[in-house]
Amino acid sequence: MSDNAPVDPSPDYQAMRNDVGAFELPRDFLRVSGPDSVSWMQGQLSQDVAALAVGEAADSLLLQPQGKVEALVRVLRTGSHEFVLDVDEGFGEAVIERLRRFKIRIKADLDPIDWHCLALRGPRAAELGPYATGGVVVPADWPGLPGIDVLGEAPALSEPPVRRCSVDSWQTLRIEAGIPAMGAELTEKTIPAEAGIVARTVSFTKGCFTGQELVARIDSRGGNVPRHLRGVVVDEATPPVGASLIVGDREVGTLTSVAPGPAGVGVVALAYVRRDVDPPAGVEVRWEGGTAAARVETLPLVG
Repeated sequence: MSDNAPVDPSPDYQAMRNDVGAFELPRDFLRVSGPDSVSWMQGQLSQDVAALAVGEAADSLLLQPQGKVEALVRVLRTGSHEFVLDVDEGFGEAVIERLRRFKIRIKADLDPIDWHCLALRGPRAAELGPYATGGVVVPADWPGLPGIDVLGEAPALSEPPVRRCSVDSWQTLRIEAGIPAMGAELTEKTIPAEAGIVARTVSFTKGCFTGQELVARIDSRGGNVPRHLRGVVVDEATPPVGASLIVGDREVGTLTSVAPGPAGVGVVALAYVRRDVDPPAGVEVRWEGGTAAARVETLPLVG
């Protein structure tokens, strides 16, 4: 067993779960603009970006030609021939490099921009949209948790005062909602259907896009993949990322994100788990120097 005791993320957690809390969410932003920007993005992204009105945003996948994940991005239409894309911090350059590899005789510019994201989560988040300044307000609901994001050069709230929340509480809520993060749940080896993000990121009516074949083939077969993203609850001990999930003498999964749970829960985590493990299911979490009992659950952990 580990000697690391989980940290209670309250009252930040309670603010975002029951009222509203704010967090300056680290994101990388880039702008795509020019006469070919719509057709170019339509052919590269899984979402129907041509259908977005100015000021509307949608989540989308940027895929490898083989159909595995390059990046999970958000696309905000800022003009008739202009989009702003944002992605988890540290992955903006990879998005630019990937898009530029498919930029052949395209009349469009692609450049990083100095934008920021003020994220609000909680039942009252949408009420604060009218008080946002310095950016564009976009819906950012998570499963079981309403939210908005303010995107721009200097996003802020004119009033009222809102609690600024910690990284621990944000991670706890992200894990409970089952929101995958780049570099953790989403890597160059990830098949989109494994992460449970196809429904909110892919249009099957827009026409062709890079990487479409694998996504469409799996969808036509009922979304069957060898593993699925699941929630894991550990009542005692704090296992590290990379710890194995064991059933009997068989490894059935690996932890990808770990955070303190709310009071009385212990630790919450995300893991890719073999599809023959039917939640809820008891497992043993095993890592170098420790073991702990845990439960595999469907996502979201709190609905």
